[in-house]
Amino acid sequence: MKKAVLWDFGGVILSSPFEAFRRYETEHGLPIDFIRIVNSTNPHTNAWALLERNEISAGEFDDLFATESEALGHRVPGADVVALLAGDIRPEMVAMLERVKAAGYRVACLTNNVISAGDRITGGDVRAAQIAEIMDRFDAVVESSKVGVRKPEPRFYELACELIGVKPDECVFLDDLGINLKPAAAMGITTIKVTSAVQAIAELEAVLDLTAQ
Repeated sequence: MKKAVLWDFGGVILSSPFEAFRRYETEHGLPIDFIRIVNSTNPHTNAWALLERNEISAGEFDDLFATESEALGHRVPGADVVALLAGDIRPEMVAMLERVKAAGYRVACLTNNVISAGDRITGGDVRAAQIAEIMDRFDAVVESSKVGVRKPEPRFYELACELIGVKPDECVFLDDLGINLKPAAAMGITTIKVTSAVQAIAELEAVLDLTAQ
């Protein structure tokens, strides 16, 4: 029996930053998905992983990402990448979050994030307030920059389950990246890969049998 729903933030509650990455790549004459390739090269020890675990500063990330991207053929400042992370709030996903809560499920946010980018990610005071209001709806928020582990490390999912008092097989997890879903599924968590809000809501409704509610 399912008792909880775990939600990624960027790419699920917010639109995917990959859309912004692709715009940047087009504008700067880079190969499509080049930034994703940099992020997926040495994924547990690269600049991106270190930043999300809060092991390096924003300034260090700026330089290290530029070095890593240059080694792969194109120099991209890390500061440019961080500035692209803010996505648009998906109101239909926020409404689904409320619907799931109203049905009695525990809800937690599982996010790989950075704490040193400030308003470049939140988009200023108004946007920061909107995001904070969404975050307040979760029973628990697990942030990589605060706990020192990140998706797809299994400990990240274990922490989420511990915080809301459930077992892995009692959870559903929504994320837009297959690499983050695989270890969760291996632990017994039911996973949904989010490709759009409409698709994700339909699959979650089916898993939780909410279609008639």
